[in-house]
Amino acid sequence: MNYIADYIPRNTPCNRRPGNAMTPTTITIHNTGNPTSTAKNERAWLTNPSNSRTASYHIVVDEREAIECLPLNEVAWHAGDGNGDGNRKSIGIEICESGDYAKTLDNAADLVAKMLQERGWGVDRLRRHYDWSGKICPRLMYDNGKWTGWTKFKAEVEKRMKTADKSDVAKLIVNGKRVDDGIIIDGVTYFPARSFAAAMGATIAWDNVSKTVKVTSK
Repeated sequence: MNYIADYIPRNTPCNRRPGNAMTPTTITIHNTGNPTSTAKNERAWLTNPSNSRTASYHIVVDEREAIECLPLNEVAWHAGDGNGDGNRKSIGIEICESGDYAKTLDNAADLVAKMLQERGWGVDRLRRHYDWSGKICPRLMYDNGKWTGWTKFKAEVEKRMKTADKSDVAKLIVNGKRVDDGIIIDGVTYFPARSFAAAMGATIAWDNVSKTVKVTSK
């Protein structure tokens, strides 16, 4: 994933970049609420003359790239809690809904895992927009109030944090999508057969008597 720093100007209308210094203590996750918008579109929206909202965010990520729109040590208006800790002490990350959303989530999990590790934080530092203002956001993680998508996202981030520093860990990517992690032993890479088969659209069965894995392509 490409990472770009493209800051909006300090004189952007509606006080979207107030320039107030911030020492972040959390990272807040959002969905853009726009199923057709890309990271570039969302960055452009912040400086669009027709935009009259006092709203901004630090980073927006899609299936191809992440764009840092405001410095991570400056306040952004993304949490809906006025002068509360959401706006004043949290890095706001917008996850786009367009294109390959699974790939976008994959990119977001990688990005967030890296950011947490760089700061010496754990997933307990992650927040939803909902946690600050009660807004149903990130909306695609809501699942009728169960928040199963949110739980899964945090688990993915934690998984990547645990494996990121291990030189013996390899990534399994099938058709551009990260499927699972494997391990390297004595120069040989091993992946779970079930993960690979599922990614290729095949069925898999385990014969415990003969200790045989049987993969059948469709």
